Amino acid sequence: MIELIVLDVDGTLSDGSLIYSNEGVELKAFNVKDGLGIAAWLKLGKKVAIITGRESKLVKNRAEELKITYLKQGISNKAKALEEILKESHLTLKEVAVIGDDLNDLSMLKRVKYSFAPADAVKEVKKSVYKVLKHKGGKGAVREMIQWLIKKENLQAKLYEIFA
Repeated sequence: MIELIVLDVDGTLSDGSLIYSNEGVELKAFNVKDGLGIAAWLKLGKKVAIITGRESKLVKNRAEELKITYLKQGISNKAKALEEILKESHLTLKEVAVIGDDLNDLSMLKRVKYSFAPADAVKEVKKSVYKVLKHKGGKGAVREMIQWLIKKENLQAKLYEIFA
């Protein structure tokens, strides 16, 4: 069973846009449906990790808001960060699904069976993953992945009980 999902941020959890105000304040948009999907996954007793190449207070705040289990920012070697999380969580690669959209995600995407890419991921990533999703990054791709995993793991009834 999949116990942990690992999320990239820019281009996956967000649409990849970097917006700065005149004061230099960074802004990002996160999809509320992705957020509810993450919350649902956590309510099922599962874990969520974010591994991102950039460092952002916005991402830290979103991770805290959603009660995401693991947050790794400013990461250049995502496979190594994944290994650290696996060691800490006592999980194996067989229990992990990953979503990413760009070249810096390939090192972790290629390590797991269930790897996903948003519809607007780069070509090299699309060729390397288990499933290319219909939704774009920041536009429901994470929710689509979670729904696919819930169906695959036959957890729909349990999820509906939680939200009933």
